[in-house]
Amino acid sequence: MAEYIGALDQGTTSTRFIVFDRSGSVISSAQKEHEQIYPRAGWVEHDPEEIWRQTQRVIQEAMESRGLQPKDLAAIGITNQRETTVVWHKKTGKPVYNAIVWQDTRVASAVAKFSASGGKGNGKGKDRYRAKTGLPLATYFSGLKIRWILDKIEGARAQAECGDLLFGNIDTFLLWHLTR
Repeated sequence: MAEYIGALDQGTTSTRFIVFDRSGSVISSAQKEHEQIYPRAGWVEHDPEEIWRQTQRVIQEAMESRGLQPKDLAAIGITNQRETTVVWHKKTGKPVYNAIVWQDTRVASAVAKFSASGGKGNGKGKDRYRAKTGLPLATYFSGLKIRWILDKIEGARAQAECGDLLFGNIDTFLLWHLTR
C-alpha cells in the first residue's frame, strides 16, 4: 500500500514538490525557481516548458532523496498560481505562446471596453457579468487572455477552431503532461 502523498506547488516564482507521510509530516521536498519574463510594462509571462522541466526535476529530487518510487505515492495534489493562462497543442504538448501570468494587464483595454459596453437588458461596468459568473470583469481572469492569444498569435485561432489546441491554467497544463 502506498504510504505517502505528494503535493506539487507550482507558484508564481517557483515549483516545489513535497512528500508527506500518513501523519501529515513532511518527509521530503525540493524547489526550483523559474524565470519571470517581462516583454513590456504590465506584461508578465512564464515559459510553460521551463515550468514542466522544473516540475519533473523537483519531483525526481524529492523522491530520490528518500529512495521513493512512484508506487509509494497514493496521490499527488496540485496547487498553482491561479489564473495564469496556457494554450498548447493537444498532440505535442507544446505551448503556442508563453503562459500569460495572472498579474499581467495586457487585456486592460478589453476589460474597459466590455465594462463600457452593454446591450439591451445588460448592465454596464465591471459587474456586467457578475450575475452569471459571480465575478467582476478584470485582467486577472483567463477568458480575455485566451482571446488575446487566439487573436495575436499567428495560426492559433485556426488551430483552435480545428480542435488542435487545449487551454488551461498551469495546473491543467501540468496534469495533462503528468498523465500522458
